[in-house]
This record gives sequence, structure tokens and C-alpha cells, in this order.
Amino acid sequence: MSSPSKQRYKKQTWCKRLLHKRLPITKWLSEYNSEKALADFIAGVTVGLTVIPQALAYATLAGLPPQYGLYSSFMGCFVYILFGSCKDITLGPTALLALMTYEQIQGRNFDYAVLLCFLTGVVQLAMGILHLGVLIDFISVPVTVGFTSATSVIIAVSQLKGLLGLQFKSRGFLDTLKKVFQNLPNAKLADSTLGVSCIVILLLMRKMKDLNLGQERKGLKKALWLLSTSRNAIIVLLCSLMAFAWEKYSESPFKLTGTVKEGLPLWSMPPFATSYGGTNVTFIDMCSDLGSSIILVPIIGVLGNVAIAKAFASGESVDATQELITLSLSNILGSFVSAMPITGSFSRSAVNHASGVCTQFGSVYTGILVLLALSLLTPYFYFIPKASLAAVVICAVVFMIEYEVVKPMWRSRRADLVPAFATFAVCLVVGVEIGIVAGVLLNVLLLLYPSARPQMEAEIVTNSSGSNYLLITVGNSLYFPGVEYIRQYVSRAAKKQGGCSMPVVIDCRYVLGADFTAAKGICALSNSLASRGQPLVLLAPRQCVADVFIGAGSSVVVVMTANELDDTLQDLTNQIALKDINGKEKKITPPPSYNTLTQIGDEVEVIISDSNNLPLLSNRHKTVSDEVNDT
Repeated sequence: MSSPSKQRYKKQTWCKRLLHKRLPITKWLSEYNSEKALADFIAGVTVGLTVIPQALAYATLAGLPPQYGLYSSFMGCFVYILFGSCKDITLGPTALLALMTYEQIQGRNFDYAVLLCFLTGVVQLAMGILHLGVLIDFISVPVTVGFTSATSVIIAVSQLKGLLGLQFKSRGFLDTLKKVFQNLPNAKLADSTLGVSCIVILLLMRKMKDLNLGQERKGLKKALWLLSTSRNAIIVLLCSLMAFAWEKYSESPFKLTGTVKEGLPLWSMPPFATSYGGTNVTFIDMCSDLGSSIILVPIIGVLGNVAIAKAFASGESVDATQELITLSLSNILGSFVSAMPITGSFSRSAVNHASGVCTQFGSVYTGILVLLALSLLTPYFYFIPKASLAAVVICAVVFMIEYEVVKPMWRSRRADLVPAFATFAVCLVVGVEIGIVAGVLLNVLLLLYPSARPQMEAEIVTNSSGSNYLLITVGNSLYFPGVEYIRQYVSRAAKKQGGCSMPVVIDCRYVLGADFTAAKGICALSNSLASRGQPLVLLAPRQCVADVFIGAGSSVVVVMTANELDDTLQDLTNQIALKDINGKEKKITPPPSYNTLTQIGDEVEVIISDSNNLPLLSNRHKTVSDEVNDT
């Protein structure tokens, strides 16, 4: 008898399975209980205490008023409950997207950030519907490492201004770094002391949860863990209380956050037109101003979200399409409450996971806590020192600099360091959008290079009948970028090593594919070698490769085994073993073993034309004898 679970699974209709896939809440809600609810409540509140100070800091990083960070922190929580597929992920503002948003609103108004959020959601929704999540696969790990490390450095440098109490306008990493050094004499002692102290305390509190206290001190260990995960909220609260007390009795020596707009955001359409600098800007003009960020911001958001989902999936498969749809709806709906672009946060997701969250319902409590902060706490955000927020951001991003992967890359494949360092450098010098595009393009070029310059080896082999031939092994596919290189290599080897007399055999065991241009090029090479008495033979190609040559009408001999090769060479040349030119004995490399070769599909036969003695390629069903001119 089958188990009840199997019986229930068999009774599920296609519509119900689709509902569980696209609306995951229908799958886990029926099994929800009080124990899971308590775990979700603890995790949700813990994440909420983390997201509030980070949201304020990331809004400042994006060049927006602090309340915009809170506007961006609750909608994704509520959407993810319904559509999210990973219980650990928390959606909201991140340092990376805040930096990319800042790049777009410099010199413009805040409407651009909200419109970018809406367009990000629309592009992600289109990617999800069209199953274009595969585009993320073109962003390799080296490019991702270079990009995230560069943005971490840029973000950390951008926060030096608030950390040191400086006031200036800058554009770009190099300009910011230059002005920080120029304005160092103007740094405020109070802000600098507070900022550096906050960084030291935050780093120490981060290590508290890793203390090994033994099994007998579980209570103390849990308390230290709670203090460690809530460190951002604790530091911001203590600094605010200190600034408030200072302000009450005398003027505060710190630069404060200032007035934060009170209350919940209004539900309104995203700004499809705006005005700034005394001019009206249409939707088309706004899209033109946003430029490539309309595509890059959604891709970066999806990349981060899917990476987090895979990290917390515990070996289970991740539905990238579902994550795309969830993230898109969060951004689209978020734009109606004046949010900036959001994605999954790795640091907050790690806190959520460590807090023991059981279901996606934990996000409800995080969202409610953010709404309560907007409703009740905004007057008190006035007293938050900017130096403390800068310290929170710096401590969050400094661990995103992935310097530790350089050594494994150097040991495994040094060529991967090229796109990593190139992406890092271009992001710092030019900009983050151009940097990631440059990294992807460079990575694609590195992938194409083996096709243009395949690995090739040439050696003289003596077969069982005593005949010598030149064996050339191709270590990659036969595609058009490498045709001319292969022709030149084979021609030189046939002339130098083959002495313009030996047959030439191309070992195709490692050739996974070929195209029409390559087939025509190899045919032209065959004709060129045949004109000086050197026949060309292809040894053991795959069926798909042989089919390309057949379809292209190539006059090239194809053999599948070593025995066939011996017979074919004997028929083509009728020659005896060639003497060494120097009259000395030469050590001949034995031919490779082809015992494991198998041929699938139609057999490939070699046909010798009686009219012109040129070898032709055919299969058992048809013969092609079109002569190909050397191009």
C-alpha cells in the first residue's frame, strides 16, 4: 500500500501543482502552527531591528532623504510572503543598489529613483515571463567578485565624508577620494571620534556571536548572539541618545540626520514625468537619462537575489523564474509607495536564517516593525548622528571585498583574474555600470579565444604497415573564428614536419562541433594539400561533426578506426615507410588507441572517385562530390 503522502500527490491536479509553484504560500500555510509562528516572530523582529538603521543609511548613500530607505523596506516583505520561494530571504534596500541609484539621481530629483524602481520591476517581470534568467549565467564568478569588491570600496570611500564630518560634493570614486584628502584638515574631531569608535565597537560586537563558551553557558551564548545580531540598532540607538542628551543641554557637536518626514508614504502612481531646474521632463526623457541602468539594475538585483536563494537552499533547486517574478512585483508595487530599487540582502538574510525563521511569514513582522517606525519614531530619527550611520554602512560593506578568492583563482586558472581585476578597475575609475559590462565582454572574449586559437599538436606516426603520416590533434571545436589559424598551422606542419610528402591525418576525437565555414575551410585545405601530393584524412569525428562536412559538400576523407585509417592511407598513397631525411633512426610515436570509439547514427563511408582520384565524403544514403574552391 502506498503512503498517504504519495496518494495525496497523485490526487493533485496540474492546476494545484502550478498554484503551489507560483503561489508558494498555498503550500506551507496549511502546515503552519504556533511553534513556527513564535520562531517567525523572533526572527522577523530581529531582522526589523537590523533593517531600520541600514535603511536610513542606504537612503543617505543613494542621495535620498532618510525616509526613502524605510519606504523601500516594507513592501518587499509583504510581497515575499505570498510569492517568495525561500524562507530565509528578506527583500529591501541594499548598499549595492543604493550606490547604483545614487549614480542616476546625481543632479536630478528624487522622482528618478522611484521611476527606476518601477522600471526595474517591469524589466524583471519581462525576464521572468520570458524565462530570461539564463542571462545571469553570463556573469561569471570572477566578474561578480570584481564588481562586488569594487562597489564595496566605492561605498566605503563615499561614507568617509559622513564619518569625518566633512561637507563637499563629489562625483565618482576618484573625485570623492581626492576631495576627502583635500578636506582632511577640515575634519571634525567629534564626528571622527564617534565614527571610528562606532566602527571598532561594531566589529567587536560582530565577533561576540563566535565566542566559544561551551555547552554549559547556552543562556549567555544566546544573549551574546542577540547583542551581536542587533548591533546596528544598538549603536544607532546609543548614539542617538547621546546626541539627544547633548542637544538638550547644549548644541550637539555632531552632524545629525535632521528632520525625517513623518508618517506613512502616500499610495500614488510612479512619476512618469517630472520637473527640475525649471524644465519639464517627459517619461521618454527620463528613460533616456537613466540609460543602461534600466537593464543593469534589474540584472544585478536578480543576480544577488538568486545567489542568496542558492546559498540558503540547502542543496535544493532554486526556481529562478519564481524569484524573478517575486522581485519584480516587489519593485513595481514598491514604486507606488516611493521606494527605490530593492533586492535580497545577504546580511539580513543571514540574520533571518540564524534567528531560526521557519517560513516566509517572518517577513510580516519585519514589515510591520518598519511601518511602526515610520508612524511613531520618525521625530526621533532627527538625532541620529551621520557618523554612526556611516559606520554602519562601512561595517556592512567591508566584508563584501572578496580578496580571499584571488589565491584560489591564481592556483586554479590565472586567466580568470583578468576579468576580475578588469571589472574591479573599470568600476572604480569609470563607473559601476560600465565596469560590469566591460567584465562580461572580457569574459566572453576569453571564452571565444579557444575557438579562435584551438590547442593543436603535430607528430609523425608510423602505422602497422610501416607507413608514416603526420598526425595533428585538435583540442577544440572547429568553428569559423579558428579556421584560418588551423589552415595555417596544418599547412606549416605538413610542409616542415611532413616534408611535403606525408599524408596528413587530423585527429577529431576531441572536436565537439563544427560549422559550415570550418567545413569549407578544411575542404580548401584538403585541396591545397592534395595539389602537392599530401592527402588529408579526418580521424574519428563525432556524427554531428561528420554531418556538417557532408552537408557542406566537403571532399575530405573520413575514417572511424585505426584499422580503417591504415587501409585508407594504403589506398591513397600506395607508399612504403618513408626513410628519415638524415639517414638516422628516429623514434616514432605509436598511434593512439581507438578501442573505445563508437559511432552513433549513419555509418560514414570513404568513396574514392575514379575520375580524379580525389577522396569524397559521404554516408550510406548519399554522395556529395561538389568541388570547393580555396577561399
